[in-house]
Amino acid sequence: VQVVESGGDLVQPGGSLRLSCAASGSIFSINAMGWYRQAPGKQRELVAAITSGGRTNYADSVKGRFTIFRDNAKNTLYLQMNSLKPEDTAVYYCNVNCRYYDGRGHYMTGDFWGQGTQVTVSS
Repeated sequence: VQVVESGGDLVQPGGSLRLSCAASGSIFSINAMGWYRQAPGKQRELVAAITSGGRTNYADSVKGRFTIFRDNAKNTLYLQMNSLKPEDTAVYYCNVNCRYYDGRGHYMTGDFWGQGTQVTVSS
């Protein structure tokens, strides 16, 4: 299973960005998907998550500014980020929890991470 994020960029405070995360490979079904971020010197933290049924969960710091949504047909996750603040600066990672085929006759469940995409909010 491969997970690839895109969309990170340098943006001014108050601006917007949309991150994308595409999952591919021997995926049978995707359960929850989520966005995490890690700023320099800090631990990785959950930003937002969404279940297969569309239930969402947000960190308090991003509620009302960020929206997570997914396209199940394309195995793709998005994060619309509005009203960005300098404290949103971080590497953003996508996490995919899915059921996949291991190539040896078994279906497994596991978590997969992307390589991260840099979001910098600065004037």
